[in-house]
Amino acid sequence: MPDALPDPTVVEPEPSETALRRALRRVRDGAVLDVTEAAVLLAARGEHLDELLDAASRVRDAGLVDAGRPGVVTYSRKVFIPLTRLCRDRCHYCTFATVPHRLPAAFLERDEVLEIARAGAAAGCKEALFTLGDRPEERWPAAREWLDARGYDSTLDYVRASAIAVLEETGLLPHLNPGVMSWEELTRLKPVAPSMGMMLETTATRLWSERSGPHYGSPDKEPAVRLRALTDAGRVGVPFTTGILIGIGETRTERAESIFAIRAAARAHGHVQETIVQNFRAKPDTAMRDDPDASLEDLAATIAVARIVLGPKMRVQAPPNLVGEEFALMLRAGIDDWGGVSPVTADHVNPERPWPAIDELAARSAEAGFTLRERLTVYPRYVRAGSPWIDTRLHAHVAALAGPDGLANEDAVVAGRPWQEPDGGFASSGRTDLHESIDTTGRTGDRRGDFDSVYGDWDAIRDSVPAGASGAGAPQRLESDVRAGLDLAAAEPAALLDPANEAAAMAVLTADGPALAELARLADDVRRDVVGEEVTYVVNRNINFSNVCYVGCRFCAFAQRERDADAFRLSLDEVAARAAEAAADDATEVCMQGGIDPQLPVTFYADLVRAVHAAVPGMHVHAFSPMEIVSAAAKAGVSVREWLTELRDAGLGSIPGTAAEILDDEVRWVLTKGKLPAAQWVEVVSTAHELGIRSSSTMMYGHVDQPRHWLGHLRTLATMQDRARANGVAGFTEFVPLPFVHHNAPIYLAGIARPGPTERDNRAVHAFARLALHGRIDHVQCSWVKLGDALSADILRGGADDMGGTLMEETISRMAGSENGSARSVAELTAIAAAAGRPVRQRTTTYDGTPHPLTPSRRALPLTPA
Repeated sequence: MPDALPDPTVVEPEPSETALRRALRRVRDGAVLDVTEAAVLLAARGEHLDELLDAASRVRDAGLVDAGRPGVVTYSRKVFIPLTRLCRDRCHYCTFATVPHRLPAAFLERDEVLEIARAGAAAGCKEALFTLGDRPEERWPAAREWLDARGYDSTLDYVRASAIAVLEETGLLPHLNPGVMSWEELTRLKPVAPSMGMMLETTATRLWSERSGPHYGSPDKEPAVRLRALTDAGRVGVPFTTGILIGIGETRTERAESIFAIRAAARAHGHVQETIVQNFRAKPDTAMRDDPDASLEDLAATIAVARIVLGPKMRVQAPPNLVGEEFALMLRAGIDDWGGVSPVTADHVNPERPWPAIDELAARSAEAGFTLRERLTVYPRYVRAGSPWIDTRLHAHVAALAGPDGLANEDAVVAGRPWQEPDGGFASSGRTDLHESIDTTGRTGDRRGDFDSVYGDWDAIRDSVPAGASGAGAPQRLESDVRAGLDLAAAEPAALLDPANEAAAMAVLTADGPALAELARLADDVRRDVVGEEVTYVVNRNINFSNVCYVGCRFCAFAQRERDADAFRLSLDEVAARAAEAAADDATEVCMQGGIDPQLPVTFYADLVRAVHAAVPGMHVHAFSPMEIVSAAAKAGVSVREWLTELRDAGLGSIPGTAAEILDDEVRWVLTKGKLPAAQWVEVVSTAHELGIRSSSTMMYGHVDQPRHWLGHLRTLATMQDRARANGVAGFTEFVPLPFVHHNAPIYLAGIARPGPTERDNRAVHAFARLALHGRIDHVQCSWVKLGDALSADILRGGADDMGGTLMEETISRMAGSENGSARSVAELTAIAAAAGRPVRQRTTTYDGTPHPLTPSRRALPLTPA
């Protein structure tokens, strides 16, 4: 038996009568509570508790009316699948986790998983709750050996495989609780489960860091780690269950802070589908066996405060097997859900507390004036929303079990259905002429119809903008010794990226007037020494094969919902025909990118590359951003390396280094809701380099960023290029600064971002990049589509040597409001270079060799009429 622990409880004084009355008055007035007031209300007892419960009930009832189901509380009929009871953590109250010698095997076998799921389906269950310990293979050799013997790289790989088996063999909907997951892991599991979950439990770090704390020795219980996982679930768009565990030694203030942390995540991303308020119950054979249970009055007060703080739209749950006979009290406190209840399996986390019979739960709810209805593992608003939240491959599974209101169809037949990707044989659809009509009729509206919801809570986003990056003006200029910075730039330009020279680097990066002119002169001198006088360009065609996307990037005006007027998809034949048309106009490259379209099958990307090569042998395919690559690999259930290898073998020539924005998550998570983290971008591009796939590099600037972020971004690129060369590969082809186009960008329309960079910013960024990346990246490109012709010519006199491509069609910047057109002829590019006093030369995508004309195959199809 584990030794009992010292009491970690911090004694918190009881709030005064005056404080309680004041907090309750603010609740009556409908005021927004702060943490201090919420903590005070957690102590409410007697008449004060009655008033608090009544207020919480009113908030809950308003939410049910708004949801279209007044007086209805819900539950999920489920089976509990304890995939493994091994865990790398050591929570001092847990009896679920155990040691290998107490188990017949480290994991349930696939057949055992299916046996449980089939029994549930036969009993009318619709949810398969996968509960397991965190990453047991990192602590227990037995777990590692079990996985290795069956060909699984990790526990999460086995979770994914088991979830697919349950979907296909039984029809139950998996709800995954595998503990802390990263952005990449969440992305990989989203296609196999309509919902996932992880209890936050508490944000009190001392309960994890101090030896007497209940989470001491448990790496996955560090609050910062769990908060990151909760936030990443929102970024990936996973309907997510979380909650708090009360009575484990936290103070009332710490408990209130935990509730507010859940509220912040829910507001920012809209993904928290329910919040569980669970009471600690002491268990024998644990270190906390002698600790007092959390009282049911304490539980009721906490539920009520959670209800009031989280608001009427949040679904709040109390486990019905942990509340004794106090069902009515919990309903008074503001719950509207009883969680999962199983007629087949025990609660393996609380095995001493059997589930109530569903008929009894219905009767207890009716006694309190409520009707009990069955729901699915994923809540109705996500069921009705579909693709933004539920992967396309799960639509049929969810639809088979859902009623018109998004709750469970209690008469549905629970049966296995194939889990497969969408059919790849789709035809072109939607506004396929957008690449042309964007320059004539324009876009249908300046924003999407779901502007107020798809990007998260704009007020919460505004609060997370980095200090000093106000939308009121350009980045603040630093006063520093500019002369010293310019001297360093002249003598040893690459040293500007050395952290020891940060003051000098920031001085020149923020320079203006004569200092900026000198910076541009120095950059142009370096350019002349490195690449000579010729300005290069590539004859290429942009082909955006779909603009359907639900990632929710807040700077992007290109992405559309499937039903939006400007949405489109192109078939493989259409893309091939456009590539052939480009070759007829002397193009040597097609640049292909699209939205993260849930309807695209995982085979589409490699098929797209093959289709282009079949239409135009020898055409260089420059395609697929790191975001597209990581999303497609996750859908396919393979590693990024495997996915890139398949694309390379299909004929992918290089990848665009887009989706970088600013490689600093402080900025990224303001700019984007669900795009890959900076570290993931680095991993994808570095892997491509290791496989011999070259890439461009980019930086989008002038929104909520500051010069310090530009400097950090360039340091990251330099480090990546150093690593590539150390591995004997070429790495980046060029650096492309991308000025933020603000006009139709959601984050600008919401009043958060600046209206793009100033002319000073544009000149400084290009010149500084030329100097700072010297010896690492030889080519610096100016984007005529974002800068315009005149400013492009000016920047060509200040360090840039390349104008990018002819493009032929450009939709992304034009949808954002760029006023510089969608194409440039070779003559027009020559004129821009002439204005800078420079000759021009056509190049290849990778700046190697001489471009040669290409001949389309006879198999190339004509373009589909728009």
